[in-house]
Amino acid sequence: MAKLQIDEGLVRKLSQLLEETGLTEIEYESAGQRIRVARNGIAAAPPAAVAPAVVPTITDDRGDVVPINAVTSPMVGTVYLGLEPDAAPFVNVGDSVEKGQTLVIIEAMKVMNQIPSPRAGKVTGILISNGQPVEYGEPLLVIE
Repeated sequence: MAKLQIDEGLVRKLSQLLEETGLTEIEYESAGQRIRVARNGIAAAPPAAVAPAVVPTITDDRGDVVPINAVTSPMVGTVYLGLEPDAAPFVNVGDSVEKGQTLVIIEAMKVMNQIPSPRAGKVTGILISNGQPVEYGEPLLVIE
């Protein structure tokens, strides 16, 4: 897999376009490389105060667009960001995490499965929302 060269100016322009149009995501492709910029799906503040999350992406072998450094779902189920609906999430954008730390819970066949961090790093994007159904291999969050 070739290393993606990120044009920061283009990412900034796409982020500004999101703000101006009210779109939730925008994707741009050139010379076989794709960049997708999306608003963060989880917000503690009102939507008007939410800045777009810049999530560089690559295209995998199946042709799916996947964020670089994404943690993907190991199973099909329903994802939960915290222990209870009103509980604080396990992690937030900007948090530092350790390898093995619980990131989310995925309920599959009435079994609650803790999804651990595969590596230490900083959470730079949460790509799912609480109670959302997820598929095997679907990106959940990004850890740099």
